[in-house]
Amino acid sequence: MRSSCTGPETKVETLRLSLRPETTEIHLSTCTMKRNTATVASFLRPAAAAVLLLLFFGWDEQAWAHPVDRPLSPVLRHPQTYQDVRQVSEHYQRIQAKDDEDDTSMRTIPKVDTNDHHLEICCLHANILDYYLTNILHHTNNDHAHVHRLKTNLHRISTDLQAHGCNVTQYHDHKNAVDFRTKLEKMEKKKGITKAIGELDILFSYLQDYCVEPRNSTAA
Repeated sequence: MRSSCTGPETKVETLRLSLRPETTEIHLSTCTMKRNTATVASFLRPAAAAVLLLLFFGWDEQAWAHPVDRPLSPVLRHPQTYQDVRQVSEHYQRIQAKDDEDDTSMRTIPKVDTNDHHLEICCLHANILDYYLTNILHHTNNDHAHVHRLKTNLHRISTDLQAHGCNVTQYHDHKNAVDFRTKLEKMEKKKGITKAIGELDILFSYLQDYCVEPRNSTAA
């Protein structure tokens, strides 16, 4: 007759599974006599599934705690707008490289001061975007297939940013805005326009990065 697994010879082993914030313990009783491997495996399978489920919920709670920031204009996250900006910029960069003997590495849009508040950086570049719309892009004559659609979307971005409180005229005298306009004015008009449109990708990346509303600020 088989001896019971509850006798004095029984050994109790503890399997600790570390989960955050608690530690879950699963106690596995084993006998000194040989156990059926299939029985142990059948016990561990549901336990492992439970652990994976708990880990998933832990990850899911972290994802909800750190959601993606919401753009102040939905057009800033539209894939088609991103593609248009990239293609139009590259088109004018090629024109500049072919026609301009000057150093094409010189940029007109200054680098941002990351110590500034993100909304200040956003509205500064909303001012530069407004300058593009009123003084640069209307000279393009739609010489690229996507220019017209891009201008329409950039107008919408400008409107959205102003609706969220960006007073573009307030940043007219900001050092970066003045530096941008000064560099363009020193260039021959056509070359300046080509140079500026070639840097649309830089402008758009700043708008994407800084014209956002953190979700945690809305929940506060």
